[in-house]
Amino acid sequence: MSIKQQIEDKLKAELMPSYLAVVNESHMHAVPPNSETHFKVIIAASAFEKKRAVQCHQIIYGLLKDKLEGGVHALALHTFTPEEWLSSDSAPDSPECMGGEKNN
Repeated sequence: MSIKQQIEDKLKAELMPSYLAVVNESHMHAVPPNSETHFKVIIAASAFEKKRAVQCHQIIYGLLKDKLEGGVHALALHTFTPEEWLSSDSAPDSPECMGGEKNN
Protein backbone atom coordinates (compact mmCIF):
# COMPACT_ATOMS: atom_id res chain seq x y z
CA MET A 1 0.00 0.00 0.00
CA SER A 2 1.33 3.44 -0.88
CA ILE A 3 2.35 5.91 1.81
CA LYS A 4 -0.30 8.29 0.49
CA GLN A 5 -2.98 5.65 1.00
CA GLN A 6 -1.66 4.83 4.48
CA ILE A 7 -1.87 8.52 5.43
CA GLU A 8 -5.42 8.76 4.08
CA ASP A 9 -6.53 5.60 5.85
CA LYS A 10 -5.05 6.67 9.20
CA LEU A 11 -6.58 10.16 9.09
CA LYS A 12 -9.99 8.82 8.00
CA ALA A 13 -10.04 6.20 10.75
CA GLU A 14 -8.90 8.50 13.54
CA LEU A 15 -10.48 11.86 12.64
CA MET A 16 -13.50 10.94 10.47
CA PRO A 17 -13.04 14.07 8.34
CA SER A 18 -15.83 15.70 6.37
CA TYR A 19 -13.18 16.52 3.76
CA LEU A 20 -9.74 15.03 3.16
CA ALA A 21 -7.22 15.44 0.37
CA VAL A 22 -3.71 14.02 0.57
CA VAL A 23 -1.54 15.25 -2.28
CA ASN A 24 1.85 13.74 -3.07
CA GLU A 25 4.01 16.76 -3.92
CA SER A 26 7.29 14.85 -4.09
CA HIS A 27 7.60 15.50 -7.82
CA MET A 28 8.10 19.20 -6.99
CA HIS A 29 11.30 18.43 -5.07
CA ALA A 30 14.75 17.03 -5.71
CA VAL A 31 13.87 13.39 -5.11
CA PRO A 32 13.87 10.30 -7.34
CA PRO A 33 10.83 9.72 -9.57
CA ASN A 34 7.81 8.09 -7.88
CA SER A 35 9.00 9.14 -4.41
CA GLU A 36 6.58 9.55 -1.52
CA THR A 37 8.42 12.02 0.66
CA HIS A 38 6.53 15.33 0.45
CA PHE A 39 2.79 15.61 1.06
CA LYS A 40 0.12 18.26 1.44
CA VAL A 41 -2.84 17.38 3.64
CA ILE A 42 -6.07 19.37 3.45
CA ILE A 43 -8.48 18.19 6.10
CA ALA A 44 -11.72 19.34 7.69
CA ALA A 45 -12.73 17.56 10.89
CA SER A 46 -14.88 18.18 13.93
CA ALA A 47 -11.88 17.18 16.06
CA PHE A 48 -10.43 20.62 15.26
CA GLU A 49 -13.31 22.54 16.83
CA LYS A 50 -12.09 25.10 19.41
CA LYS A 51 -8.43 24.31 18.69
CA ARG A 52 -5.67 26.59 17.48
CA ALA A 53 -3.91 25.67 14.24
CA VAL A 54 -0.84 24.46 16.09
CA GLN A 55 -3.00 22.07 18.16
CA CYS A 56 -4.61 20.68 15.00
CA HIS A 57 -1.17 20.15 13.48
CA GLN A 58 0.05 18.42 16.63
CA ILE A 59 -2.86 15.98 16.40
CA ILE A 60 -1.89 15.07 12.85
CA TYR A 61 1.82 14.87 13.62
CA GLY A 62 0.99 12.48 16.45
CA LEU A 63 -1.15 10.28 14.22
CA LEU A 64 1.48 10.20 11.46
CA LYS A 65 4.56 9.96 13.69
CA ASP A 66 5.65 6.65 12.18
CA LYS A 67 5.49 8.11 8.65
CA LEU A 68 7.49 11.19 9.65
CA GLU A 69 10.13 9.00 11.26
CA GLY A 70 10.14 6.57 8.34
CA GLY A 71 10.68 8.52 5.16
CA VAL A 72 8.13 11.31 4.88
CA HIS A 73 10.31 14.41 4.74
CA ALA A 74 7.69 17.17 4.55
CA LEU A 75 4.04 17.49 5.50
CA ALA A 76 2.20 20.69 4.62
CA LEU A 77 -0.95 20.87 6.73
CA HIS A 78 -4.10 22.86 6.04
CA THR A 79 -6.59 22.11 8.80
CA PHE A 80 -10.17 23.31 9.02
CA THR A 81 -13.29 22.70 11.02
CA PRO A 82 -16.14 21.53 8.77
CA GLU A 83 -17.71 25.00 9.00
CA GLU A 84 -14.44 26.73 8.08
CA TRP A 85 -14.02 24.42 5.11
CA LEU A 86 -17.52 25.14 3.81
CA SER A 87 -16.85 28.88 3.89
CA SER A 88 -13.34 28.57 2.44
CA ASP A 89 -13.44 25.52 0.13
CA SER A 90 -9.78 25.90 -0.81
CA ALA A 91 -6.25 25.69 0.51
CA PRO A 92 -3.22 27.64 -0.65
CA ASP A 93 -0.98 26.28 -3.37
CA SER A 94 2.35 24.96 -2.23
CA PRO A 95 5.41 27.05 -3.10
CA GLU A 96 8.01 25.83 -5.54
CA CYS A 97 10.94 23.95 -4.02
CA MET A 98 13.81 26.36 -3.34
CA GLY A 99 16.49 23.78 -2.63
CA GLY A 100 18.03 20.64 -3.93
CA GLU A 101 19.38 19.72 -7.33
CA LYS A 102 16.39 20.96 -9.35
CA ASN A 103 17.63 24.56 -9.01
CA ASN A 104 21.17 23.87 -10.23
